[in-house]
Amino acid sequence: MQLTDRINRIQISPTSTVIAAADTYKSRGVDLVDFGPGEPDFPTPDHIKKAAIRAIEQNNTKYTATGGILPLREAICAWHKRELGSNYTAKECIVNVGGKHAIFNAVSVLVQAGDEVIIPAPYWVSFPDIVKYAGAKPVHVETHAEDGFMIRAAALENAVTAKTRMIIINSPSNPTGGVVPPDEFEKILALCRKHKIWLMGDECYSHFVYEPHRPFSIASVAGSKENVIIIGSVSKTFAMTGWRIGYALAPEALVQAMTKLQSQSTSNPTSISQYAALEAMTGPMDSVPVMLAEYARRRRRIVDGLRAIPGVTCAEPGGAFYAFPNVAAHLANGSAVSHARAKDSMELARLLLEQAHVALVPGEGFGAPGYVRISYATSLERIEEGLRRIARFLSRAEAAS
Repeated sequence: MQLTDRINRIQISPTSTVIAAADTYKSRGVDLVDFGPGEPDFPTPDHIKKAAIRAIEQNNTKYTATGGILPLREAICAWHKRELGSNYTAKECIVNVGGKHAIFNAVSVLVQAGDEVIIPAPYWVSFPDIVKYAGAKPVHVETHAEDGFMIRAAALENAVTAKTRMIIINSPSNPTGGVVPPDEFEKILALCRKHKIWLMGDECYSHFVYEPHRPFSIASVAGSKENVIIIGSVSKTFAMTGWRIGYALAPEALVQAMTKLQSQSTSNPTSISQYAALEAMTGPMDSVPVMLAEYARRRRRIVDGLRAIPGVTCAEPGGAFYAFPNVAAHLANGSAVSHARAKDSMELARLLLEQAHVALVPGEGFGAPGYVRISYATSLERIEEGLRRIARFLSRAEAAS
């Protein structure tokens, strides 16, 4: 079968691969500690679920406007203004089938063959492949664990060329939990203005930040609109991953272009999900501080537990719900130690799944060999068990030497 060049330029999402492998083990009845999924383990709040039921009962099950129902777009703009200090109107908002869809559409209408898009690394797995699918070149700028995986404007400027079309900033970051402080974010915006390039702010984890950080949007800076695209989602903040509702806030002309593309691909997001998202955006947010407090407890335990394992180091995540430990000391490629049983973190992840029944995501998919991503969006009980299994697995390897 001959496939197109554009599909051959990309790979299937590594996180999807891990989830599929974990599901296979679970279907066999294996007691698996699953650190793979990037989604809250909390249920969607009841008032949101009830809004979806009402939408069905009231027959709100027809096609909607391609870019989303007007009340939802207005509510998104109002919510973003209240929570993050922006100033958008409904004409500058489009509702998409999840945040990933919003990113795909924005890149598709702005980036073309020969362009370059700067992406800090470690990066969310889909950023480079979406850029490649558009025919452009992802340019990676390294961040470092000792700096909290924070990207700096000076490092980005060194990567800017005449071909640079966009910089993508995911803060808080998946996979590292790194957070860009407001003053550094403003320097990045100034850089984008200077070079007349787009700044995409992926804010999907905006409300999951830990002290001393606070939720922040670069769209709150006066005069930012002409250079900024904001990507958001109800998936994490409201525990609505399966509802598949994301959005983009951007200049009206860009929103119109994204709507044109959406009209010829997915059409409108699911009507029922839109009414649920409307309730999320206009209703109480009591569940958010509850989730954040629990994530903070889990973060403390998993970071301390990982640091207690010989040969493992782990930066403190400033946001999101991921730990991103460095396991290079246990890999043949990262160390000369004789006890290394895996050549890289991909093999280590496979062995942990097969032998210890722990699922996690290897760092290669995030542009970070020698690391693994561990989601702590699971109970403290499972975190404790997973830490025990990882420590036992790595200590057996050391003992075997």
